[in-house]
Amino acid sequence: MKQLQSEYQCAINLVIDLIGGKWKVLILWHLNEGDKRFNELRRTIPEITKKMLTQQLRELEGHGLVKRTVFEEVPPKVVYSTTDYGRNLQPVLYGMCQWGDDYAENEGIQMNSCWTGRDFMQK
Repeated sequence: MKQLQSEYQCAINLVIDLIGGKWKVLILWHLNEGDKRFNELRRTIPEITKKMLTQQLRELEGHGLVKRTVFEEVPPKVVYSTTDYGRNLQPVLYGMCQWGDDYAENEGIQMNSCWTGRDFMQK
């Protein structure tokens, strides 16, 4: 797991250490839609490998943004969800998504789905 520094010059550096990279923002975005099992989450991000998804979920869990709940069943059921910290990022993620939709429209970039058209902010 990526170790956080004991001191940062700027909060943006801390945020980048927490959610930077190719996958963490997408994982948080999809978990803020609702709790998901590992394979459900993997289907929402088909480009990610099992190994990378596991690593990224562990880092997000280690930093208190994602919670892993194990249900005592046979076979065991594991569900991932966002913590309060993770849910508090949703307005920021929504803003990033909205900015991306606007940029794509202005630059003539085709989007397969328009996330900002959904009502995520009501959750």
